[in-house]
Amino acid sequence: MDDEAKKSALFAYFSYTNQTKKVLDVMAEEMQRNNYDVTFASIELTDPRYEKRFESFPLKKPYREMFGMIPAELRDRPVQIAIPDAVTDREYDLVVVGAPTWWLSTDVAMRTFMESNHAEKVLKDKPFATVICCRRYWKHNFKTLQRKGKARGGVFVDGIHFRYQGGQVHSLLSLLSYLGKGEYRDRYLGVKIPPTNIQDYHLKEARTFANRLATRSAGSQTN
Repeated sequence: MDDEAKKSALFAYFSYTNQTKKVLDVMAEEMQRNNYDVTFASIELTDPRYEKRFESFPLKKPYREMFGMIPAELRDRPVQIAIPDAVTDREYDLVVVGAPTWWLSTDVAMRTFMESNHAEKVLKDKPFATVICCRRYWKHNFKTLQRKGKARGGVFVDGIHFRYQGGQVHSLLSLLSYLGKGEYRDRYLGVKIPPTNIQDYHLKEARTFANRLATRSAGSQTN
């Protein structure tokens, strides 16, 4: 089909460990098979108060850097971010927002983006969907993204979350191990830990979700 017949989708996201990006990559493949032109827009955390925490991977001091973001999350105030020109260079038929959970809620970068004039410009009267990667908690993040997207004039159509393996304590140990070493290990501090981050079954779910989203979006545009 020629380019004029294609629909367009913007994938706006923040992803320090690339887990959210990994999910969005397979979603983009499926959307493209459904005749979508997909544009990625990586939102960058440029606030000088926090930027250096995430300038490299793995984290030099995972405990300090990870727990040090709790005050920023609790304050619930905008931070400095960089928004690619692609966000507002054109209009999109669909917007997909990818945001990891940081301390029960939306990460500070994507929360700020969803409150911005850029988000309002791209979301107003447009369908949008949410994608959440998290260690345990996703509901508050989900509600926050949906509420802020609607406040910018967007029309919420669907959402999905991907939760890492393990209970509260063991999943935290697994994540801290990965953030500190940049690799997967079977044990941390002498404790056997489950795999962390996005797994193959998550990616299978992401493909199914993308197909459902593409079909639903196409149907809503023809009604």
